[in-house]
Amino acid sequence: MNAGKNETLTLTPIAHIETDFEEKFGVPRQSGRVEELRGTLIFEKEYAVNEALRGIERYSHLWLLWGFSLCRRRIWSPTVRPPRLGGNRRVGVFATRSPNRPNPVGLSLVRLLSVNSGKNGPELLLGGADLVSGTPIYDIKPYLPFSDCAPDAVGGFASDFEDYGLDVEIPEELLSKLPVEKRKALWGILHEDPRPAYQHDGRTYGLSFAGYSIFFSVDRENILHVTEIREREKSKGR
Repeated sequence: MNAGKNETLTLTPIAHIETDFEEKFGVPRQSGRVEELRGTLIFEKEYAVNEALRGIERYSHLWLLWGFSLCRRRIWSPTVRPPRLGGNRRVGVFATRSPNRPNPVGLSLVRLLSVNSGKNGPELLLGGADLVSGTPIYDIKPYLPFSDCAPDAVGGFASDFEDYGLDVEIPEELLSKLPVEKRKALWGILHEDPRPAYQHDGRTYGLSFAGYSIFFSVDRENILHVTEIREREKSKGR
C-alpha cells in the first residue's frame, strides 16, 4: 500500500556511533575515503538484540542511514554552495550531499569489521565512517555489490575532485605522540584537506581527533605541515 503524499514519518534512532571525532571539522566529506578510521555502532536498548543481526557477518559492507544532528535548520534552501566548488558556486541541494536539506538525513557506506559483544548487547565495529561521535543511526542495510554498484555511473561535479589530495608532512617527534593505530587515519584525514575550500591563505588550523588537538597549515605548494599535536583535556563525565 502506498503512503499518502502528506503523511509524516517519524524516525527513531536505533543506535548511535562512537568515533574519534568530537566535532565536524576534520570529518571526511564522504565515507570510505579514509578506510583506517574506526567507529563502534552501539544499539539503543530496545534494538540491542542479537537475533536482529543474525547473518549480518556475511556482508562486508553496510549502508548507514543517519541524522545530521549537528546541522539542522528550520528553513531549507533549494541551492547550496558545495565546499569543493570553493563555496561561491551554487548548485541544487538534491545534486549534492549537503547536510542542509529538507530532511536532515545522511547515507554512508562503511565496512563491517566485526560483530562484538558489548556490555549492553551487540556492537558493530566499522571502518571508514564519516561521522561525528554520537551521531544517531536510524537504520542499517547490507550493501549488495551485484545491485548497489552501477558500473556505468557518472559522478557529476564530484568526479572532478576524485583524486584531489594534499601531500602531508608530520615530523616524527610529533607523530610519536599519537597511538600507532591512529597514525594512518590522521594522515588520511589531512590528505583529504579538511580546510574550507574558500580559505587557502596559509593560516593555521586546528582539529580534534582521537583525543588530540592537531594543528597544521598548508603552503603554496599544497603541502600540509603539521605544526603541533597536543593531547586534549578529557571532558568531565567521559
